[in-house]
Amino acid sequence: MTLYKTLDDLDLAGKRVLVRVDFNVPMKDGEVTDATRINRALPTIQELSKKGAKVLLLSHYGRPNGSPDPEMSLEPVAEALGERLGGPVEFVHDCIGDAVKKVTKKMMESDVALLENTRFHPGEKANDEAFAKALAENGDIYVNDAFSAAHRAHASTEAIAHLLPSAAGRALERELDYLKAALSAPVRPMMAVVGGAKVSTKIELLLNLVKNANILVVAGGMANTFLFSKGYSVGKSLCEPDLADTAKEIMAQAEQSSCELVLPVDVVVAKELVERADREVRSIDGVEGDEMILDLGPKTTDLIADKIEAAKTLVWNGPLGAFETAPFDTATIEAARFAAKMVKENELVAVAGGGDTVAALAHAGVVKDFTYVSTAGGAFLEWLEGKTLPGVAALEG
Repeated sequence: MTLYKTLDDLDLAGKRVLVRVDFNVPMKDGEVTDATRINRALPTIQELSKKGAKVLLLSHYGRPNGSPDPEMSLEPVAEALGERLGGPVEFVHDCIGDAVKKVTKKMMESDVALLENTRFHPGEKANDEAFAKALAENGDIYVNDAFSAAHRAHASTEAIAHLLPSAAGRALERELDYLKAALSAPVRPMMAVVGGAKVSTKIELLLNLVKNANILVVAGGMANTFLFSKGYSVGKSLCEPDLADTAKEIMAQAEQSSCELVLPVDVVVAKELVERADREVRSIDGVEGDEMILDLGPKTTDLIADKIEAAKTLVWNGPLGAFETAPFDTATIEAARFAAKMVKENELVAVAGGGDTVAALAHAGVVKDFTYVSTAGGAFLEWLEGKTLPGVAALEG
């Protein structure tokens, strides 16, 4: 059951709708270089406009520390957005006060305006109620469409939702639907693949997943810490020996929860991490002291494919090896492409996101083939860790 309102529940014609989007997009020399986040917000903006709302967009950009910084202005985004909407987007040089009031007075139904960076005010990051009230003064309705900022309790994501009738935008609604399908109410068997460099950044994630998943694959550099904890030599590989006990605890909890924990059975090693390095496949008890584990071996990759084939739901976070350097991208590419094939055959729901995951899946050429790939790094990870996201909870309040 959905606990929050959506655009379907709102009477929008003629209303001033403040929409929290995430336009924290890569820019170079005043030009947007990757418009993924702008494109994700388009369905909500277009629907509001079509239904006759006056659309006022709120976003942060960068870390300006609570004061205006021309380098972190959202002005270039207004032009990029206008191109995609096929019409002008007025840019307002503040997000509160008279500058916004003037614009809202002359706005017609269906007009779109982009307000300046919310983080130019210290009240944004402080989740200050007075600043949230100043934002809310210029709106009749609040819509949050920024899942990637929902893990932060900021004025434009949390406090404002308590001051106006509030709803989730289409991108946020879609993201929550997929995440609930993957984690809260998955079709089982549910499998999680967690890769990446360090156990230390994903302890809470692993502890939550062993309680929820039927199968958990631990790969990437973090698998070395698990192998080390089991007494295997990992040579010169990335490893966190001080977390060996944590790895043991995660393995014990997996056993307790009847979650099958899958670790590498063979690995690809080299003496240096460089393109086309001389490499060998080793069983996990055969790693030499001067070698580094840089990818999963073929037996492990096949084992992961077998587990994916048996699963109905897959949650993927992090690469399986040092995928930025060929040929240590092999396991990531092969496993990701196999998962994509299963999705295409309607045998699997595959949801991925967080950190390097999008880059790894793009490298494998399968971003469009997964059921859903989240561009929200921190928010996606916190959701997988089982944490409450303030921006989502505020809509349910």
